[in-house]
This record gives sequence, structure tokens and C-alpha cells, in this order.
Amino acid sequence: MPTQQRNETSGQGKYKRVLLKLSGEVLMGKGSFGIDSETIDQLAQELAAVHRSGVELAIVIGGGNIFRGMSGTASGMDRASADYMGMMATVMNAVALQDALERQGEDVRVISALHIKEVAEPYIRRRAVRHLEKKRILVFAAGTGNPYFTTDTAASLRAMEIQADVVLKGTKVNGVYTADPVKDPNATRYDTLTFTEALTKKLGVMDATALSLCRDNHMPIVVFDVTTPGHLFKAVQGEPVGTLVREE
Repeated sequence: MPTQQRNETSGQGKYKRVLLKLSGEVLMGKGSFGIDSETIDQLAQELAAVHRSGVELAIVIGGGNIFRGMSGTASGMDRASADYMGMMATVMNAVALQDALERQGEDVRVISALHIKEVAEPYIRRRAVRHLEKKRILVFAAGTGNPYFTTDTAASLRAMEIQADVVLKGTKVNGVYTADPVKDPNATRYDTLTFTEALTKKLGVMDATALSLCRDNHMPIVVFDVTTPGHLFKAVQGEPVGTLVREE
């Protein structure tokens, strides 16, 4: 069913099927690495509440809290090897999130682009869509399964494949700013952006490949602070949180 038709017939807020991109750093809480149990439990509660509201939920998770491919490359490691290590870190995060969601009573499937059959299903598009139709939460791991591609690109790609209505990018920052708000106190937040503005101004919404893929396929992106309680639910409902990136 086309995206527009799903929106019109859902009766469940603005978005019926969403792709949530979570950075691995979100799972750290106040720590500097790893997974904070209190943080992941709080996140799981919010995700479960969104899912119980009738939203079909798929998640792409990063691995930066455990390993960053680019940092490995910077230290002299081969880029492809570093990226594969990063992919395996996302699988660890995905299994942890699955466990936290199952403790909330949710039915969850981890789907990996790398074949690790003992802990995750292989990615098959039709099977993934069927899981969503059966009201299961999906957690996509291992990015696209290829080095040199970010989890942002994986999120954009999976959103197209499952015909999501929107990509929600959950970060620790409440939107996209003119500059790094941590370093520049005069930085201001955009309420809305066009894809062209995000690309030409290099604002760090997503990498250029992910942005171009969303632009070419008319997929809106909402960048918001997922660590603030209630923001995820508001984003799913289409309320103004964070920054909306859309067509001109």
C-alpha cells in the first residue's frame, strides 16, 4: 500500500509505520561507552508505549557506543575491517534492545544484514514487512551489511524497503542547528529544512548518501532528542519536536 494511503487510513495519529534511527550513543546514558541499563529500560518503555498506540515500529540502531569504524580507520585499521567490527557492535545493541523490549511484553525480531543465525534472522524484505503486519517490532542490525555505508544510509534504505511513512532520527540533541550548540552558544535550531539546504550547508543531519536517498524517494526526516521523555511519542504523532527535513 502506498505511503500516502497508509497515512489517510491509519486513524492512529500522523504516522502509521515509522523507521526510527537510534545512535548507539543514546544507549550510553551518562556514561562514556557501553550500555546503561536504566537508559535502555526507559527507552524500551517509551518504544513499547508507541507500539501499543497502533504504530508499526522498525528500528535501525548504530554501534558507536561500542565501536566506531571511522575511529578504527583513524588508528590505522583497514576501513573494511573496521566497518565490519562496527556492524557487529550494532548486533550487540540490537540484542540488548530486544531483551529490554521483551521485558516490556513486546514481540520483537532482530534482523541482521550479516548472517548470525544464532541470534538474529537474516534480512528478507517480504518477511520483515510481514513481521510489521503481525504487529511485531523490528530491530535492524549490521547496517546494510556492506563496509563504507553508514547506519544512517541503512536507515534510509530500510525505510524505503518497508514503505515507512517517515524516518525519525533519535539523537541526544533536540534538532538540527546552524552550528554545534555545544561549541557555539549562538547556534540556532531549524524548525524545518529542505533536503537541498541540509546537503548544501552540510548540517550533519545524515550523511549525503542517506539524505539523497530520502530526497529522491520523498521520505521526510524528523531529527529530535529521543532522550527527553515524551518526545518520541510526539514525533510519531507529527507534533513539532526537533527539526523536520522535507522537500521544497
